Amino acid sequence: MYQLYIANKNYSSWSLRPWALMTELGIPFEERNELFTDDNWEIFRKFSPSGKVPCLVVDNDFAVWDSLAIVEYLAEHYPKVWPTGAKARAWARSASAEMHSGFSPLRDICSMNCSVRIQLKDIPAPLAKDIARIDELWNEGLSRFGGPFLAGNEFTAVDAFFTPVAFRISTYGLELSPAAMAYSRRLLELPSLKVWADAAILEPRHEEHEEWCLQNGSIISDVRLTKA
Repeated sequence: MYQLYIANKNYSSWSLRPWALMTELGIPFEERNELFTDDNWEIFRKFSPSGKVPCLVVDNDFAVWDSLAIVEYLAEHYPKVWPTGAKARAWARSASAEMHSGFSPLRDICSMNCSVRIQLKDIPAPLAKDIARIDELWNEGLSRFGGPFLAGNEFTAVDAFFTPVAFRISTYGLELSPAAMAYSRRLLELPSLKVWADAAILEPRHEEHEEWCLQNGSIISDVRLTKA
C-alpha cells in the first residue's frame, strides 16, 4: 500500500496532482494529510527528503518525492497513467513538464484557494501571457487528440497536472475560450475533485496563504462562511 503525504487541500496545488491521478485511476493509497504550520520543515522531513509535499512512501521505507517523479514512478506500474499512443504520450509529457516548471505569474498572482472567489485588481501582462498559453495548450490537446480530456478520451497524468489550474480559473474568474472553459468545468466535475473541494472548505485557514491570495485582489464570496 502506498502512503501519499499531502498538505492542506485548500491551498496545496502540488499535492492535488498525484492525489487526483491516483484517485481517478483507482490506484490504492492511504492519504496522510499534514496541515501547514508556520514552519513545516521538521515535520515534513520525517517522511520527505526535500521537506516538501507531495511525497509518496512505498512499502513504508522508500520515498518518492516531487509530483512529477511520483507520476513517473506510478507509470512504471500502472499503464493508464500516460496515454497509450506514442505522440499523445509525448505531448502529454511535454505539457505536464511545462506546467511543472513554468507559469510562475499564474502561481504567484493566483495562488490556489478552493474556498473563496476573488476579484483581481487587474490582469498584468505576465498573467495574461500565462492565461493565453494555457488556453492555447488546452485547445491544442483537445483538438489534436479528440477530447474530452487533453490527450484523448481518458483522464491521464496531463489532466492531473492541470487540475489546480481549473480551481484557479474558478477562484479568480479567469476567462478562456469556450472549449477551454468547458474543459476546466469538466475537471471540476470529476468525482475526485468534488471530494477534494468538499474537504478543502472544512479545513482551518492558514493565515499566510490567505494573505498571499489577497495580495492582488479581494474576496467576493467565501463558501466556508455558509458551510455548517
